[in-house]
Amino acid sequence: MFALLVLVAAAGVVCGPLFGGEGPVVTTGDGALRGALGPVAHVASFKGIPFAAPPVGELRWREPQPVQPWRGIRDATGFGPSSIQRMHGDYLPWTREFLAQGEVSEDCLYLNVWAPRAEGRASLPVVVFIHGGAFLEGSGDVPVYDGTRLAAKGLVVVTLNYRLGVLGFFSHPELTAESPHHASGNYGLMDQIAALRWVRGNIAAFGGDPARVTVWGQSAGAASVGALLSSPLARGLFQRAMADSGLGAGGRPVRDLGAAERLGAAFAASHKAASLKDLRALPAAEFVGSNGFGLVVDGWVLPETPDAINLGGGGSDVPVITGTQKDDGPLAHPKLGSIEAYGDFVQRTFGAQAARFMQLYPASDAGAIQGALKDAGRDRERVASFLWATAREATHRSRAYTYYFVRAIPWPQHPEFGAFHTGEIPYFFGNLGLLDRPWEPVDRELSGTASGYLERFAENGDPNGQDLPKWPAANAATRLTQQIGEDTRAIAVADPGKYAFWAEQLRPGREAKAGN
Repeated sequence: MFALLVLVAAAGVVCGPLFGGEGPVVTTGDGALRGALGPVAHVASFKGIPFAAPPVGELRWREPQPVQPWRGIRDATGFGPSSIQRMHGDYLPWTREFLAQGEVSEDCLYLNVWAPRAEGRASLPVVVFIHGGAFLEGSGDVPVYDGTRLAAKGLVVVTLNYRLGVLGFFSHPELTAESPHHASGNYGLMDQIAALRWVRGNIAAFGGDPARVTVWGQSAGAASVGALLSSPLARGLFQRAMADSGLGAGGRPVRDLGAAERLGAAFAASHKAASLKDLRALPAAEFVGSNGFGLVVDGWVLPETPDAINLGGGGSDVPVITGTQKDDGPLAHPKLGSIEAYGDFVQRTFGAQAARFMQLYPASDAGAIQGALKDAGRDRERVASFLWATAREATHRSRAYTYYFVRAIPWPQHPEFGAFHTGEIPYFFGNLGLLDRPWEPVDRELSGTASGYLERFAENGDPNGQDLPKWPAANAATRLTQQIGEDTRAIAVADPGKYAFWAEQLRPGREAKAGN
C-alpha cells in the first residue's frame, strides 16, 4: 500500500483522499500530503499545508510567492506556525479556546483542510474560514475553528493564516516605488487571495468542488470578506460570502495610500530605520503589537474603499450573509457614572441629533445608562448590517441575508459578557463540545440550526432548507432580519423611529477615507 501511495504521489494524480496505511494521502500541485483520520467522525484532516513561500528576508512586504514543490510525502498532521503576534492566556471574554495556540513565526503562510471520508471527485461544497483578531492576532489553529464537525455534515472546510499587523498591512513610499503595481500594503489580504487560489487549484484532491466555494470570516475576517468581495484580484475565486460582525453601513474608514505611506514612514522613523533595507533587517519580534495598520486603498488590490465598490455595483456578484452578535458592542461602550455624563457623551457624539437620541434611548438614572447604550448599540448594528445588505442588493443580482445572533454561551461565572463578540462561532462550527460550559438542549439544537444554515448556503447560495426556520432575504420594504437563538425567526430590524434615526446617521455608501 505504501509503495502504491508513493507511486500515485510521484505521478501527480489528483484524486480524493486515499485511506489506509498510516493516514490518508492526497496529491496537490506542490506534492503529496499525509494527513490524519479522526477516530470518531472519520473526517480526514490535513494541517500545516504551505500555500505560499515563506514571506521572510527579501520577501517581507512582497506579494505571496509560489511554494517550492517537494518530493515524497509531506507530513500534514500538525498545524504550521501562526503569524507573529502577542500570545495570550485567557483574555476575557475570550478563553483559550478562542485564541491562537502554538508557535508563531514570520514563516506563517499555511492552511488546514478537513474533508469527509470521500473517494474520488466527491465535488462537495467548500467553506474557507478567515479568522478575526483586529488584523493583529488570530490563526487557523484556533480550537473553536476546528472543521471536523462541519466536514462530517458533508463540507470541505479550510482555515488559513495570513500576515498580521505591520508585517501584513505596512505601506511605505519605498515599497510603493519597488512594486510593479505602484502599490503597498494589503499583504495579509494578498495572502488570503493566494490561499483562495490554492483552493481553486487543489481542493478537488480533497473531495471539494472549486466551483462552490464559500469564503467566511468573523470580525477582521469579516472585514476581509468585504475586501475580497470588492477586490478585482479575488473575482472568480469564490461563489458565496459570509461575514460575521464586520459588514455594515457606516463601517470603519479605510486609509488611502498616501495616508498609509505617511503612517509607515513615521513607524520606520520610530524604529530608526533609514531605508527599506533597514526595515527588512529588523527582527520580526520588533513588530509585535504595533497597532493602526489595516486595509489600504492601494489602487491595485483595492482600487476604492470596499464599501464604495460593494454598494456601487462592483466587485464579485455572489450571495452574501452578514450579521452581528447581540452583545458585539458593550466592551467598547464608555463607563458613564451619571446622567450628566450620559448627556455630555450623547451631545459630543450626535450633536444636533442628541435630543432625538435621548428620546429614543432615555436613562432615568445612572443605573439605566448602560442598558440604554446597549439598546442603542444593538439597534445600530442591526440597522447597519441591513442597510449594507439592501444597498448591495439594489446594485447586484445576487441575494443578501442578515442575521442577529442572540444566544449567550451559558457561563455562570461571567453572565456580564452576554452574547459576546465571537460567541456565535462554536455554534456555527458545531464545536460546543470543545468548551467546558453547562450546555443546555437548546444550545445543541441551535448549533444544528446555525451549522445547517451554513451548510445550505455553501451548497446553493441560499441558507434556507425544509428542516430550518424560514430566513427571508434582505428587503428594504419589509425590513426584516433573522434572529438566531432560542427563538429563531424573522424579526423587525428596529422600531420605525429608531430605524429612521440610525438610517440617517449611517448614510450607507458614504464611507469616508481615513487620513484625508
